[in-house]
Amino acid sequence: MNSSHATARKAPPHCQVDPLAELRRPDDPPWDVYLTGTVFLDIIFTGLDSAPVRGTESWARGMGSSPGGVANMATALARLGLRTSLAAAFGDDHYGEYCWDALETGEGIDLTPSRSIPGWHSPVTVSMAYDDERTMVSHGHEPPPAETAPDHPPHARAAVASLTPGVRAPWIEQAARRGTRIFADVGWDETGAWDLAGLADLEHCEAFLPNAQEAMRYTGTDNPRHAAHALTRHVPLAVVTLGAEGAYAVDGRTGETAEVPAIAVEALDPTGAGDVFVAGFVAGTLADWPLADRLAFAGLTAALSVQEFGGSLSAPGWSEIGAWWRTVPSLPDQDPTALKRYAFLDGLAPGERARPWPLRRAVPTIGFGRTT
Repeated sequence: MNSSHATARKAPPHCQVDPLAELRRPDDPPWDVYLTGTVFLDIIFTGLDSAPVRGTESWARGMGSSPGGVANMATALARLGLRTSLAAAFGDDHYGEYCWDALETGEGIDLTPSRSIPGWHSPVTVSMAYDDERTMVSHGHEPPPAETAPDHPPHARAAVASLTPGVRAPWIEQAARRGTRIFADVGWDETGAWDLAGLADLEHCEAFLPNAQEAMRYTGTDNPRHAAHALTRHVPLAVVTLGAEGAYAVDGRTGETAEVPAIAVEALDPTGAGDVFVAGFVAGTLADWPLADRLAFAGLTAALSVQEFGGSLSAPGWSEIGAWWRTVPSLPDQDPTALKRYAFLDGLAPGERARPWPLRRAVPTIGFGRTT
């Protein structure tokens, strides 16, 4: 599975829109976004009436399998037209082969920095969605240290990093020194310290995108908007997601703020929605859109993703974005004033006559539907 040559510098195979088309120059970095992390196989159960009850068997009305983990972010970026390079360890089992093929062939993601590890099995997550919530069970082992992120990351316009309290990732500083713009998120601090000093690589980041609870805990505030302002003392741009309320952002370099409400949708599976939000914000930032437009676009892509299931393969492409923009004004109970927030899509989203490109979606089991 390991690629022996660099993938050609071109847009993903399914992408109809290049959001950076007007900005591209011959001497640009080969990749728009670089990221590294662990690829999981995700198995998602949907249509559960409630959380599983101890000692009973629950039947789900829906099931899907897809690449997960860092693949959620990589796929979302690629489907928005960004040339994406991923460094990850893959198991040398059927799960690993499936995930490699889905990302490289299906999504056009560069896997040159990635490796298939002999004798290492793919990590697996089982996710159960119910009542707009989810419960997950995962299993896996850490890959050998020498097989994770390369010592010298490829040159890219931007990189997405997941910060770990108390741990430095040398590649982040290396990339930042080459001019790569670092966008960072963070997971729940299992130590309970919630100390920004523990996020050592934050000093190399341009933007930090925690959720409301994470932002308030790290800043010791009781208001997520106050937390966003406090974070700009540590990073130039703070974006705090507010769940059903939307998102709030502060650019500490200019003092600009923006807040955009969430789009109300019926969620089938929230797996990967946070990654899709970050991908949408990265795309808008690299395209030099106004801050409010970036927030609105990120929220829209995340809202579209939860209407499909399957983590990485639920991410929308430009066909879905264009279809939403064409149809939403005719739906009942729409506020025309609120819809003006998305008027920037007029010059971007494919028109009705654009040839739709069918995106891969999650299927029940690996190899489902094969005839040979």
